[in-house]
This record gives sequence, C-alpha cells and structure tokens, in this order.
Amino acid sequence: MMTIDLDGLALPGPTITAVTAPFWQAAALGKLIIQRCGDCRSYVFYPRALCPRCWSSRLGWVEASGRGTLKSYSRIHKPGHPAWEPAAPYIVGLVELEESPTMLSFIHAAENIAIGDCLELSPTRFGGRTLPAFRKTTD
Repeated sequence: MMTIDLDGLALPGPTITAVTAPFWQAAALGKLIIQRCGDCRSYVFYPRALCPRCWSSRLGWVEASGRGTLKSYSRIHKPGHPAWEPAAPYIVGLVELEESPTMLSFIHAAENIAIGDCLELSPTRFGGRTLPAFRKTTD
C-alpha cells in the first residue's frame, strides 16, 4: 500500500462558526470533544446549538473516549475534491463512538478493514491541520 503525505495535501479548511469553534480548537490539539446535554445527558455529535433529543440549549463539551466501532465505510477511488486525488484510494467511514454518536472520519487502514472493527482515535495532520481520524485498535 502506498503511503501519502496527508499533511502535504492542499485541502480547503473547515468552516468554523461560534458553535463549532471548540471542536476545531480541541482537534488542533489532537483531542476529540463532543457535546453533552445538561438536561437529558445525551451525547451529541455534530456540534449544534440545541440538543436533538430534548431541544435543550444546555450543551457542554466533554472529551470523548476516542474509542468506537466501524459501522460502514467506503474506499474512495475518485475523490469529490481534487486536493484529495494524491491520497486516493483512501477510506472514510462511519464511526459509532463509545459514547453513542456516529461521526464520519478518515480511517487509517490496510486491506483488512471490516464493519464491526474496534477503532481508536488517531489524530492526523491533513493539509496543515490536525483532525480526528481513526485506526483499528491493536488489542
């Protein structure tokens, strides 16, 4: 499998808003934070202003465990953005976090990836930014 310098990709940056800024700031430090509702105690991802379960505005930030399970994935051969072409083929997947939310993320994987695999956070430099990514656990 070819190794590509993901940090050298000329990728567009994320859209940062007042709601999403804490997530991106933590990601830059190699941390994965998600929201937790102060009323119903549900964990929430993607960042938003209201809890999707009880509509409370009492959402706070907590550090996620960084562990999850691969729910689905795609091996991308023809990227939707030309900046990703040097990295193709690469894998993106739906990761069900241990806390319960699901997030779409880059998956570091060889050919032996499978739905149901246990994953762990692997902060990775993409185009000059550190972002959450995942890899299979070693245990």
